[in-house]
Amino acid sequence: MRAPVIMVHGAFCGGWTFDAFRQPFEAAGHRVITPDLVGHDGVAAVAGVSMSDYARQIAQLIRGCETPPILIGHSLGGLVAQMAAGRARVSKLILLAPSAPWGVSGASLEEAVSAVSLYTLGPYWMQAIAPDYGVVRRYSVDKLERPERKAIFARMTAESGRALWETLNWWLDPFMTTSVSSPGCPVLAIAGGRDVIHPPATVRQTAARLGGSVEVFPEMSHWLPGEPGWEAVAARCLTFIDAENRAAA
Repeated sequence: MRAPVIMVHGAFCGGWTFDAFRQPFEAAGHRVITPDLVGHDGVAAVAGVSMSDYARQIAQLIRGCETPPILIGHSLGGLVAQMAAGRARVSKLILLAPSAPWGVSGASLEEAVSAVSLYTLGPYWMQAIAPDYGVVRRYSVDKLERPERKAIFARMTAESGRALWETLNWWLDPFMTTSVSSPGCPVLAIAGGRDVIHPPATVRQTAARLGGSVEVFPEMSHWLPGEPGWEAVAARCLTFIDAENRAAA
């Protein structure tokens, strides 16, 4: 039996992020689970939710699997996946344009700007932050055509200001909420060469923290699970899974 695959979405998103991306994994025989993180289902409140709450949710889902699953996380969900892999056993960890953990400094001006821009909202860590179409268009879904961008934005929901603060301003967090270490399993991090929010240089630092390898798709940006070229990203993930399975056999 093939290991189940859990896919963790990024900020402002939901399990729908992987509607297309999951299909090659299911075709290869994996059961795919795409949960909505706490507060992203339109029912529970998201204000005040911590990255630790997200990690705890995913760790509980991991423990409920019949065998250690493969964990895939995108963007902020990539950081959630890193944290969850330190709380429950996974067989492999794959990170798509992941947010960096505690102690990893950004490598681009855009990363620095994103870390301070939310302060214009006041004590944003106490709030639920609504998605901003201008930011989403410029930095996340910039490789998509306008109708696709609009369709994705229409599905987005508010994000926890606390989770964003813990991620973007980790050096101010005395609790080191997003601190991670090697999960003790094979790790692959994938970056888009044109991603300015989580550029390859930062993704390499994250992978080094976890003892993992890195692959860069030069022409891709941030929306790796759904922008043009996503099929190649999924294929690379499956190759990594199969290669690791053969090595362990």
